Amino acid sequence: MRVGYIRVSTLDQNTVRQLDGVEVEKTFTDKASGKDTARPKLDELLAFVREGDEVIVHSMDRLARNLDDLRQLVRTLTGKGVKVVFVKESLTFTGEDSPVANLLLSVMGAFAEFERALILERQREGIAAAKARGAYTGRTPALTTEQIAQLHERAASGESKSVLATEFGVTRQTVYNYLRAPAPR
Repeated sequence: MRVGYIRVSTLDQNTVRQLDGVEVEKTFTDKASGKDTARPKLDELLAFVREGDEVIVHSMDRLARNLDDLRQLVRTLTGKGVKVVFVKESLTFTGEDSPVANLLLSVMGAFAEFERALILERQREGIAAAKARGAYTGRTPALTTEQIAQLHERAASGESKSVLATEFGVTRQTVYNYLRAPAPR
């Protein structure tokens, strides 16, 4: 079976171009960072594929942005008898790969890792420059100081966190985050 794997980093990114024109019978699509391998659809793919299957990925950086993770995923898949095909790089891995193929996997994977490091560095530099200009102040708080005080009081009196989240128009996690911090005075 030919199985496609698609990954984008954010919910608003388009997944269409990744395997456009590539015939696959089933596709697993993650909308998550490639910084690690804790991705639900990747886990499903790993559990789904069987010996003789072929996993098609647009490019190596879609499977992993970390060289160690990339090599481990390819080893895991090929160890199950699954062929791994990277369309953009025109590389296929079967587990019986030549030293040149393994070198290319390492070199191309290192470039994906390097690219991620550059992205993070540019992001940090951009935030620092915006802060210096006074243009970056961070996220606007979800609740006012008065609302936070009310939230603390009502939670202390035993009100349900779910009810509080609904009434304040925030998620339960946001309620818990505010309750972990000291109440405003």
